[in-house]
Amino acid sequence: MAPEPVGLLLAAGLGTRYDPTGRELKLLAPARRGPHLGVPMAAAAARALLAAMPRVTAVVRPADSDAQHQLHALLRSEGCTLAVCHDADAGMSASIVRGVQAEGRAAGWVIGLADMPAIEVSSVRAVVGLLLEGALTVAPMFRGQRGHPVGFAAELRPRLLALSGDAGARSVLMVHPPRLIEVDDPGVLYDVDTVEEN
Repeated sequence: MAPEPVGLLLAAGLGTRYDPTGRELKLLAPARRGPHLGVPMAAAAARALLAAMPRVTAVVRPADSDAQHQLHALLRSEGCTLAVCHDADAGMSASIVRGVQAEGRAAGWVIGLADMPAIEVSSVRAVVGLLLEGALTVAPMFRGQRGHPVGFAAELRPRLLALSGDAGARSVLMVHPPRLIEVDDPGVLYDVDTVEEN
């Protein structure tokens, strides 16, 4: 088992609310907020995890388009290992399951979203720190609102592998409410769903 938790970057979404035509892949659009302005969104999100953790696996769709080829190459160049989720259309839970399968020997997982490009490294480190102290689940909080990334201890592996649907890991967090840590980082709440939000 890895001595520290592993980062899982969920990057298998198509972002259809961002561009309903499907011509532009949201995760390749430049970040407009946070410490990595102008960097492709997925790379900006990856950098926060990579700077705080020894290993990050990005869960991606199959490289069945030019945009997906670009995304795979981008995340590899940033230093991520890739795990291909062939049933990404089944919802976010499928991506979490694929990531945990790929990193099943980790001491835990810190799950970040590739459309959240403004998270500070210090926020990721705070989540990792509480996992290392023995918390089962951890989430950052900014001004009373819970944000991302969310940490899960290795003991929760069976529950994470049993997830299904598009609710992500909400069912696990309902049973094991996260230990919250206040951070001075609005980026933990900022995710990009539409062009106007970027």
